[in-house]
Amino acid sequence: MRAQSDLSTLLARLDPAAGTPERHVWLIDLFDWLRGERGTPQAAAARVRLLLDAVDGRPALRERVRAWWSAFTRDVDLTALLADHGFAPRTAFLSELSERLRRKLLPGTPETTDASELFRMVLPGDFDARWIALLDEATLTRVGELLADGPGAPVDEDIPRWRHTVMDAITYCSSQVVAAGFSPELRLRMSDPVRQSRPFHTLMSSLDDLRDEMFHTPRDEAALQAAYLAFRDRLDACRLGASSVYTHLEDHGISVGLVFRLRQLRERVLRIRELLDCLMMPAPQASVARLVGKLVTAGGERSSIRALIASNSSMLAAKVTERSAEAGEHYITRDRSAYAQMVRKAAGGGALTSVTVLLKFAILALGLSAFWGGLAAGLMYAASFVAIQLLHLTLATKQPAMTAPAMAAKLRDLKSEGAVDAFVDEVTHLVRSQVAAVLGNVLVVVPVVLAIVVAAQQLLGAAPLDAVHAVDVLHGLSLAGPTALYAAFTGLLLFAASIVAGWTENAFVLHRLDSAMRYNPRIGAFLGAARARRWADFMRTHISGFASNISLGLMLGLVPAFAAFFGVGLDVRHVTLSAGQIAAAAGALGPAALQLPALWWAVAAVPLIGALNVSVSFYFAFRLALRAHSVNAIDRARIRSAIWARWRSRPATFFVPAR
Repeated sequence: MRAQSDLSTLLARLDPAAGTPERHVWLIDLFDWLRGERGTPQAAAARVRLLLDAVDGRPALRERVRAWWSAFTRDVDLTALLADHGFAPRTAFLSELSERLRRKLLPGTPETTDASELFRMVLPGDFDARWIALLDEATLTRVGELLADGPGAPVDEDIPRWRHTVMDAITYCSSQVVAAGFSPELRLRMSDPVRQSRPFHTLMSSLDDLRDEMFHTPRDEAALQAAYLAFRDRLDACRLGASSVYTHLEDHGISVGLVFRLRQLRERVLRIRELLDCLMMPAPQASVARLVGKLVTAGGERSSIRALIASNSSMLAAKVTERSAEAGEHYITRDRSAYAQMVRKAAGGGALTSVTVLLKFAILALGLSAFWGGLAAGLMYAASFVAIQLLHLTLATKQPAMTAPAMAAKLRDLKSEGAVDAFVDEVTHLVRSQVAAVLGNVLVVVPVVLAIVVAAQQLLGAAPLDAVHAVDVLHGLSLAGPTALYAAFTGLLLFAASIVAGWTENAFVLHRLDSAMRYNPRIGAFLGAARARRWADFMRTHISGFASNISLGLMLGLVPAFAAFFGVGLDVRHVTLSAGQIAAAAGALGPAALQLPALWWAVAAVPLIGALNVSVSFYFAFRLALRAHSVNAIDRARIRSAIWARWRSRPATFFVPAR
């Protein structure tokens, strides 16, 4: 057979006296043969038995294999593999991200004594974990007998060399757990009962007791079991102590770096328990196989950039959506009075946006370069949006990305009776709120801009823009152009601004900046105690809005400039700003504009711009919130069906509050 022929060639190359790179290359080739070309896990497990049969039938070959293994374990430190493989050598999230990028881009070399690096080349993927899991106990026993300690092993046959290796790995892992538990970032955030019980202080002494009993001659099995249970209980106490940090993070803000440290500590505790299973089991073959399989999986996760970001940002995403949900509740109207109030606030926002539109034309008239023009426009947008916030007015497209997390927060208990219907009621409230805000913005910004343009013509004898530029504005906003794409992209920027807002508020709370503003002696001396307290309360209330408005304004101004630098013709289309620009162009052209098809193509684009601004930003924010609240696909299907049923039965409730 082809497999047997390849195996014979492979075994003929086995040379215990070869150099380190050659031995490692042979090991990589051996496992490539075990996997086969497009093989299955079952076929790989069968090839292991074929390999063992070939070695057992030739005593000389068996001795060569044992000599090869002895040379391999002499040159390569397996303790480091057992203790550190799959863990980040760095404690910072960003440094670990850069390390994974380096591993993705640069190839590895078999000329190494780093067991973890070699392990990734020998067993690179989940396929290896699957075929290792299929090895039966008899096969594992044969592998253990083949690789049993030979010449050079300790004299005491009751304590084989591999037990010393495993115990050293447990020691290394335990020292890392203690170091993490003693770090101020975690220690100061643990609960008071944990700090008082001091679990991390006694972990190493419990391990020393276990080591003494493990290698004591003659061995006392009862004392060994007692030492094992004491160490395991102390290890569990450390794990529970570290878990208490999560409660602090939930209440006081979340840091990706802290979550990264906590996950590393938890995974090291689990690794120690796996190593203990190998050490304490009378027949450790199955435990060793499970450990190797988990090392393979851990190595794959250790190389995955996506897994790093997903696992360590999930809690941050949850906290960001929670912060946005708190702000989003203010944008949802549930009765006629709130609906009318939303229309009034949106009307005020539209009136103020009319000034923003005309200032944008003034910045364009300056003829600045792309970057400086974009920066000036971005700062002007940011100032306008902040003014709308401070005057307690409303800009329609700011709502969806903030209200989506508030909506998703209603989905935490979908199993209760009437939960889905209650959520659909919230959807109708939300859609009505969006309609009221968009109509209030657009129906006011258009006449106000027209009035300003006409007044400028009467008083100054000239409109804010000439006829040529007015026609260009209408063509640029035409429904026949790329307006839909730009409007959807603007919705994405609106979502990004909400993420910046949630992240900024989380950082503000995490670093206790409101407390610093209130009690810091220097700030108090500069502002006075009473004024410092007022500023602290003001910033705690408005920090999310400031971050959202400023980031959105800068993105609306600068993103097109940066896109143009790379030759990408990307622009933004904001429904309120676009409606104001169309009104300014029509006012500059006068009554003759009503006869231009370009005007009506631009007017037709306004509803589409508004719909895409709202729907795209809401879609991305809602999906993030669903993930943060772990809403499964079945519940999502139930929600969609209920919303469509409400639309078919009572469509008017999505636009006007019921009496």
